[in-house]
Amino acid sequence: MAIVSFKNTVIHNLFSKPKTRKVEKEYPQGTRGHVENDMDLCILCGLCSIKCPTHAITVDKAEKTWSIRPMSCIQCRCCVDNCPKKSLSMGLRFQEPGSEKVTKTFKQSEKAIAAQEALMKAAKERAAAAAAAKAAQAAQGGAAPAANAAAPAANPAPAANANPKE
Repeated sequence: MAIVSFKNTVIHNLFSKPKTRKVEKEYPQGTRGHVENDMDLCILCGLCSIKCPTHAITVDKAEKTWSIRPMSCIQCRCCVDNCPKKSLSMGLRFQEPGSEKVTKTFKQSEKAIAAQEALMKAAKERAAAAAAAKAAQAAQGGAAPAANAAAPAANPAPAANANPKE
């Protein structure tokens, strides 16, 4: 009986259009597709390239670029999990196969570069202020801690000479 059913299917497929149709796939949430980078948030720290097991990611701080070789990426999510600014995410669509291996390069916008430079300048100013405050504290409190350190050293000497049996 199965042979008759199979013959009917074969004959039907020979003389008619296929019953299948091309459907655009939507992948469920959590599916690992391709790595996406929001260059406005990226600080080009290079942790993603360090953590990438296949070395598919390259960060060039001098030129302010972030590059990925999509065909080398294994979608392990190590770069996404280790990004300190959370600029990396996993897209839902998979990388389309191609005949050539390409490298996708993204350049930081001027707005992001200016924002990072302002943050670095503010951090340097805070560090300089903290160093100045520490130096001032050391200058004021430097004499007092030395006197306190000498006083306890003088007290144990008489106690050591005391005889507990007397």
